[in-house]
Amino acid sequence: MILVCSFFIGSLSLSILTSKALFGGDIRSKGSGNAGATNMARVHGWGAGLLTLAGDALKSAVCMLAGKALFGEIGLCLGAAGCILGHCFPVLHNFKGGKGIAVGGAVGFGIDWRVGACTVGAFLAGSLLSKKVSVGSLCGAVAIVASSLLFHVSTPRLILSIFCACLAVARHHANIKRLAEGTEPDFKVGKSGR
Repeated sequence: MILVCSFFIGSLSLSILTSKALFGGDIRSKGSGNAGATNMARVHGWGAGLLTLAGDALKSAVCMLAGKALFGEIGLCLGAAGCILGHCFPVLHNFKGGKGIAVGGAVGFGIDWRVGACTVGAFLAGSLLSKKVSVGSLCGAVAIVASSLLFHVSTPRLILSIFCACLAVARHHANIKRLAEGTEPDFKVGKSGR
């Protein structure tokens, strides 16, 4: 039950809804074509990107807290997994969603605040040093598993961290190919950053 409910909550894509309501178009038809905070910032500026990021974090928190309240440790993990799957493959938006990085970062804090801090820290360091959000995202994917092992989180939470990392890497397959070819573009902010 919590997995299915969280999947539908995760399917509520603030970037898609906001881009249609405020900017008159589907974010998936612009920029990188991704329905996530990075592409919203790239196309519509920092404000839109941060709003999307906040929405992604909020829905993650709701799913994890509800899952934990109803079913404890396993419920927290199922809520997180359902939310990130819904975000990446939203049933409400033809299964074409984001890459799960903002949601995964929030999940990191649900696993353990230290895991969340390491995940976000690795993401920021990788993104800033390389000027490529995809590199930061992959660094975050490695960090969520490495820090979960380092801080000896419970087995369900470790499995959740591995799931998040594998999904993030799979969703970045095209970015990884471009990185290998040297054609991955640097991140540049849209309207409000000009």
